[in-house]
Amino acid sequence: MQGIIGPGNVAPDIIGATGTPDRGTIMHTLDQLNAMPPDAFAATLDGVFEYAPWVAEAAARRRPFASVTALHEALMATVHDAPADRCLGFLRSHPALSAIALTDLTLTAASRTEQAGLAMSGLDDQIAQFEPACSSYETRFGFPFIVCVRRQTPRFVLRGLQRRLINTPDQERAAALVEIGHITRLRLVDRVHGPGMPPTSGHLSAHVLDTVRGKPAEGIRIEVWREGVLIQQAVTNQDGRTDVPLWAGAPLRIGRYELRFDVQDYCSGWPDGNDAPSSNPISSNPISLNPISSDPPGTHPTGPDPPDIDPPWHDVIPIRFGVAEPEGRYHVPLLLGGFSFTTYRGS
Repeated sequence: MQGIIGPGNVAPDIIGATGTPDRGTIMHTLDQLNAMPPDAFAATLDGVFEYAPWVAEAAARRRPFASVTALHEALMATVHDAPADRCLGFLRSHPALSAIALTDLTLTAASRTEQAGLAMSGLDDQIAQFEPACSSYETRFGFPFIVCVRRQTPRFVLRGLQRRLINTPDQERAAALVEIGHITRLRLVDRVHGPGMPPTSGHLSAHVLDTVRGKPAEGIRIEVWREGVLIQQAVTNQDGRTDVPLWAGAPLRIGRYELRFDVQDYCSGWPDGNDAPSSNPISSNPISLNPISSDPPGTHPTGPDPPDIDPPWHDVIPIRFGVAEPEGRYHVPLLLGGFSFTTYRGS
């Protein structure tokens, strides 16, 4: 099943989960938090940790904080240092992850926005596996399945659920706290700004080089697809890059991606070889995607420039890859040859 982006070139499944604060959220500086009375400090951070005001109340006694990262570490240390029964109660207070849970009137605004932004309908035929797996999980461990949905696609949320079902109770309590760390870090940066911000955003960019003429390729339309949903599109400029990154300012969800480079019109204008060099002026060290050829000398794909043919050899070039680091940098260059292309993960 495939979807198309809506107005503003943003996929429906990322609305409300892009790292932008809710409209009612007031941003505070770290200096302001450090200077607040303890009760005001706790009230400002209310909701960062689900139904657990005691976390911020305890962290207030550790001020001042030199960075937002240090603030988050202190909040998480409070949870880790809590007695086992209090920590278990904290885990149990988290809402279940399901379409049914979205109708729960006690669901916090942050949880509602995060779960709605996941778009579980993207699981298609696998959606029927999700509710029973969540029920089995809660029966086995005594608390709901907890995952930072802003960092994963629906398919990888389900995959993680299935993998974590085999954990021991101790392993799973640790795994749940790691996910709470991710959840609360994103919620915190939605509310607090200051020095030492923790990393919460991924980066995806691309670059197209015309190795036939030895220059950047301008005017190439690039589409970004994530598991069947078009989430972004852009056109390369005179430098062969897009004016802004293909993705920035939010986690790059764990999942499968595809960049589609529409090069057909660009290749239709290639010269017949009279005004372009016969050798490749751009060198690199990526793994070549050229097939092994048995063509005789003088006709190998890396030889003379391609003739101006219609239709051209290339049309849309898809490059598929997996994202495992939501806060990582992914750069995907495309080195476009006459009858070949090369790609790799750059920086």
